[in-house]
Formats: sequence, structure tokens, C-alpha cells
Amino acid sequence: MYKVVIKNSCRCVLKSGMHESLEFETQEEAKKEAESMIEKMKTTFCQKHQFIINEQFGDFTIYIKSRS
Repeated sequence: MYKVVIKNSCRCVLKSGMHESLEFETQEEAKKEAESMIEKMKTTFCQKHQFIINEQFGDFTIYIKSRS
């Protein structure tokens, strides 16, 4: 199983109804979902944060950081 996990969730994530942790059968499915989530965050969220994907051992973590 491959995971997509959102760390440091902001209010926008909670309001959007996005799941903070998802599991997939293949690494490709996990990567595709992580990229899709990042695109949604960049286009629909409040723009007060930046979003970074980190891939490690086939799992994808999305970090949410405040814009400086």
C-alpha cells in the first residue's frame, strides 16, 4: 500500500473535506492523487500557504507551510 498524507493541515483543508490520509494499491495512483490534491490546494485555497510534496519510499507527504 502507498500513502498520501497531509501534514500541518490548515483550515482550508478541513473546510474542503479533503482526507488527510489516503491509501492506494500502486505508487502511480498515489502520485497522481497527491499531484491532484496540490493543484486543487493551489487554485482554491486562501493563498496564505505554500504546498510541498515529499516522496519517500513510494509514499507522498504534502506539507503545508505559511508563506513568508
